[in-house]
Amino acid sequence: MDYLNHPFASRRHTVFSKKGMVATSQPLAAQAGLEIMQKGGNAIDAAIATAAALTVVEPTSNGIGGDAFALVWIKDKLHGLNSSGPAPQSISAEAVKKRGHDKMPVHGMIPITVPGVPAAWAELSKKFGKLSLAETLKPAIRYAEEGYPLSPILGKYWKLAYNKFKQNFTSEEYQAWFDLFAPNGKAPEIGEMWASPGHAATLKDIGETDARSFYEGPIAEKIDTYMKQHGGFLTKEDLTAYKPEWVEPISTHYKGYDVWEIPPNGQGIVALMALNIFSKMKQPAWQTAETLHEQIEAMKLAFTDGKEFVTEPQAMPVEAAHLLSAEYAGKRAETIGDQASDPVPYELPKGGTVYLAAADEEGNMISYIQSNYMGFGSGIVIPGTGISMQNRGADFSLEPDHPNFLQGGKRTYHTIIPGFLTKDGKAVGPFGVMGGYMQPQGHFQVVTNTIDYLMNPQAALDAPRWQWIEGKTVLVEPEFPNYLAQALARKGHAIQVATDGGNFGRGQIIWRNPDTGVLSGGTESRTDGAIAAW
Repeated sequence: MDYLNHPFASRRHTVFSKKGMVATSQPLAAQAGLEIMQKGGNAIDAAIATAAALTVVEPTSNGIGGDAFALVWIKDKLHGLNSSGPAPQSISAEAVKKRGHDKMPVHGMIPITVPGVPAAWAELSKKFGKLSLAETLKPAIRYAEEGYPLSPILGKYWKLAYNKFKQNFTSEEYQAWFDLFAPNGKAPEIGEMWASPGHAATLKDIGETDARSFYEGPIAEKIDTYMKQHGGFLTKEDLTAYKPEWVEPISTHYKGYDVWEIPPNGQGIVALMALNIFSKMKQPAWQTAETLHEQIEAMKLAFTDGKEFVTEPQAMPVEAAHLLSAEYAGKRAETIGDQASDPVPYELPKGGTVYLAAADEEGNMISYIQSNYMGFGSGIVIPGTGISMQNRGADFSLEPDHPNFLQGGKRTYHTIIPGFLTKDGKAVGPFGVMGGYMQPQGHFQVVTNTIDYLMNPQAALDAPRWQWIEGKTVLVEPEFPNYLAQALARKGHAIQVATDGGNFGRGQIIWRNPDTGVLSGGTESRTDGAIAAW
């Protein structure tokens, strides 16, 4: 039986509930969140439980050794958490070049940065949770101890990663990855059980110590020892020094709604910039090449500038406020013509990757995202712990004049972004689309689908997507209307049709009716997406 063969079109409907809802990319993880909510936890507790479960039941996309961001709506206020970790203090561009690299490598010890995920769980639990961290991690621990059967999309990407890793990762430091994720000399199959007792033990330790063990205790010692054994830069001192950061979310006003993102070093600003530029164009029309052309051009301009300027706020050559200004949007919109362009970075004024949403009946809501970056991350696993380390440092530049130049203690340009929507000062709800550089493009398309075309949450996610790649190259999904693809090609876009939707992001939405408190949710058809509702 082929669990990835779907010869017939299927349809999902919007899910409604009143007491609580959790939407994410894996059914067991969504159920973990709902279980904690039904035990008396709020939306934040549910999100932590879901996030922890995702490190077990979707290790192809995230892990304990990754980073996290969150937007939390509680008591009529939106809070932002940046729990991305910096580069190790001992690393430098010179040190990387001395090891024979002219750019940052993607895998191995070098691109590993300080993990922020356990700190995010502890910080969210302490500030907003109703239950203890130990309690919220129990479902994830159970999945790790007892095992679970692989879901279809999870199994697909697990096998792809194994085949790639088997071919390329032959040195000793990668053996722990194979011991954990290919215990029988192969990737587990769809529907096959997989467990990780070491992962369970690590989660117990994190829960019982409010994550202190990870940063300054026995887990930190294990990470430090393995890094030293294999020439890594990350040390226990880097872990001990780490603290997540509460930040003021940034926003733009789009046609009566406020769209919110985490400020740089995250790339959420790119989605806001694109919305601002697009808002300067004529009124959008449904399913026309002209509107799609303007959307693509607005996104490529915003993305080009984001990649050029976004890094740690203090290292950016231009303030985020200017990139969100009407002046910037107007100047960029003026450059959009009738034909596809090759974008160049904005001339600065002189001077101067898993996602989940959760909501409860009290009105608390959270938009949360965590990632190991590229699939399983660096390919480095700390033996016996279940900890798969991220490769976020791969985005650093080794060029001294680049804003994202590698320096010890610096955070890099970050792809993972949670989104949130409000209207007239009231919460509409959390949304997100995970998937590397697709994320701001997914945010942009979900927002315009919702606001411009009044799509329900499920339809807004199901709509065929486009993805700007570089230059004039635009990738479209197999279901993208051919007549529109042809019309865009006539406008100079180099259209490529993908064979499946796996590269177009995986999103979740929960909206709240302000009058009734009823929750409506959509989940992603491009993955094993599920909504647990109460």
